Amino acid sequence: MKLRYILAGRSLILDSGLCIGCGLCADVCPHAVFSLGAGKAAISDRGACMECGACMRNCPVDAIKVKTGEGCAASVIIGILSGKPGCGCDSDSGCC
Repeated sequence: MKLRYILAGRSLILDSGLCIGCGLCADVCPHAVFSLGAGKAAISDRGACMECGACMRNCPVDAIKVKTGEGCAASVIIGILSGKPGCGCDSDSGCC
């Protein structure tokens, strides 16, 4: 089963002009959001992005931008830490 996140990857931006095709984004992404082809990275599954920021932090040329803490995963973590597990959305939205 492949995980999907509400508003997944909405802040994820890949500047292919800056990309050098090193593949670090694909290596560190826990949900295989990126693929490599023709010497460049591409966003192949935006819906799987949980906006953790691993790709951005590991990109040596700053070709990736993402607002960490924007995605559903961050909301789940905040909910657990605050004692109110869940992402805070209603059950009809299909979140997590």
